[in-house]
Amino acid sequence: MTYLQEGTRAPAFTLCDQNGQRVSLSDFSGQKVLVYFYPKAMTPGCKVQACGLRDSRNELDALNVVVLGISPDPVARLKKFEDKDELNFTLLSDEDHAVADAFGVWGPKKFMGKEYDGIHRISFLIDEAGTVAKVFNKFKTKDHHEVVLDYLKQL
Repeated sequence: MTYLQEGTRAPAFTLCDQNGQRVSLSDFSGQKVLVYFYPKAMTPGCKVQACGLRDSRNELDALNVVVLGISPDPVARLKKFEDKDELNFTLLSDEDHAVADAFGVWGPKKFMGKEYDGIHRISFLIDEAGTVAKVFNKFKTKDHHEVVLDYLKQL
């Protein structure tokens, strides 16, 4: 599994959000976009990660950063996740994992001795021109938002 590297053009994509509306990466041209991939809505680690981003919304807005969370969950599950945890950013459904494949984050995983294919928890900061400015691949779910904000504040 080889994921996109810094300096690479982010792949164009359009997916349905938690409300069933089509959202494209190009909708956010001229803004920074944090595209974060997570395995499954409403699981403990994914909840902690999402709530950290939710609670950082004002800081991210001040830094001109839009958050797009992508998982292979269906739209209905994303809506439940949004409602249950009062999320304030866009969640996108990538059921066929085509976007995860394009970013290089779909691949073999191991859990409790079982091997399977799934999404690797990696985030990409896309700059205003559509280029991968930073790859976040070393963080804990509870401090993901802090790692992202620390990087953004250095720019």
